[in-house]
Amino acid sequence: MKELDIEAVIDNLQEVLEFVDVQLEGTGCSMKIQMQIDMAVEEIFVNIANYAYDPETGPAKVRVEVRPDGSAVSITFIDHGVPYDPLAKEDPDTTLSAEERQVGGLGIFLVKKSMDDIKYEYIDGSNILTIMKGLS
Repeated sequence: MKELDIEAVIDNLQEVLEFVDVQLEGTGCSMKIQMQIDMAVEEIFVNIANYAYDPETGPAKVRVEVRPDGSAVSITFIDHGVPYDPLAKEDPDTTLSAEERQVGGLGIFLVKKSMDDIKYEYIDGSNILTIMKGLS
């Protein structure tokens, strides 16, 4: 398991993505899977940076665990911002046109669709969001 402690600001997104990608090196995951993981990481980190501590900023932790056999990865995001469960919001109705749909929620919907599992917990003042993805 590897961890990155970083300030939750948009300017640090590239560092977060590089950290995750380095952990995926050597796993043999396809470019498609890596792109899905990067999209999910970007969506989650940007949400933390924009909303968790608004209008201030604060710390975030990104934890990457690759299974010993290299078959899957879990990435956990931890912040101490406002309690928020992104999974509690109803999925957007994708049958509606963009003009008819409510604003927001599409990013986390895409994360839920592209990852194998996602879970949220609020423990001891921390938002803990974990995404999991098979690597083969």
